[in-house]
Amino acid sequence: MGPEPKETRVPIPTKPLRRLGFLTIGLFDGANPRPGHESTLEIIQLGEELGYDSAWVRHRHLQYGISSPVAILAAASQRTSRIDLGTAVIPLGWENPLRLAEDLATVDILSGGRLNPGLSVGPPMQWEHVKSALYPDTADVEDFSYERVARLLAAIRGEQISDFEGTQGFEVFSKRVEPHSPGLSGRMWYGGGSLRSARWAAEHGMNFLTSNVVRSEDSQSFEAIQASHVAAYRAARPDGRVSQGLVVIPTDGATPEQRAKYEAYVAKRTPRTSAPQGPQQMLFARDHIGTSDEIAGQLYANPAFREVDEVAFALPFSFEHEDYVQILTDIATKLGPALGWAPNW
Repeated sequence: MGPEPKETRVPIPTKPLRRLGFLTIGLFDGANPRPGHESTLEIIQLGEELGYDSAWVRHRHLQYGISSPVAILAAASQRTSRIDLGTAVIPLGWENPLRLAEDLATVDILSGGRLNPGLSVGPPMQWEHVKSALYPDTADVEDFSYERVARLLAAIRGEQISDFEGTQGFEVFSKRVEPHSPGLSGRMWYGGGSLRSARWAAEHGMNFLTSNVVRSEDSQSFEAIQASHVAAYRAARPDGRVSQGLVVIPTDGATPEQRAKYEAYVAKRTPRTSAPQGPQQMLFARDHIGTSDEIAGQLYANPAFREVDEVAFALPFSFEHEDYVQILTDIATKLGPALGWAPNW
């Protein structure tokens, strides 16, 4: 007999998964939008019941997905008591930083300090088609750089916004954004896909969200690029938090019909992962599908995953409510434990 085959070992992460989160886009029917919004709130409630540490909502303007994540999370804050609530991400090009600071602080207070706002910069999507409606008088001078984030951070921290403070008649005015939520500034996240954004987030005291899309820089390997972003962030801010967002679809509890649908979904999206896409040369991560043990092996082989201890796994687009229930349940009861995670209650 020949020698016994060597045992193949999956690479292990540097640390067990400490915080488990999920992300939803919150789809709805344009002719009847309430059921879709209600489904999103029910999914967040289910996440809390299953022990997830965080629930995140994605921002979509002029589409059939959540256009007002702050409003959704305000509602979710009244249906939950423990789970953290985040945005991944709010594109600041659509927002007035001062007004957004008021909304974020209000929801943070309503939630008891559970809000984790994630942000990004750059011109709004479909800019040429929406600028006359969004900024009819100022489109040519709007600043969509990191400075827009800096303005929001200053307002969140309670820095002076107005040069007037005091009483005028019966009304009392503050020089800072009210309400002020003292802990919110430590829970601000930047969603970035480049080395520059990773470093900027760290240098400005923000946490870092890295997702399944990165800019092609010095490599054609998504995993290597993402790992370089995590390393750059950690080098500049060792005590900062990094959360990774990837699409995972465990099939442990799926029906044969669900598995077939999931596999077709992944097959349709896989070709875009073969090469950089678009004028900005963006690279997409492959979706992870299979049993929880199979997905755990795929994740452990990812060098970026091995350097994070928080995740916000993205739920696939366009699935049904019962599909999300199955996926969330499998992640919490099978995949999470396979990654070293356990509910913190």
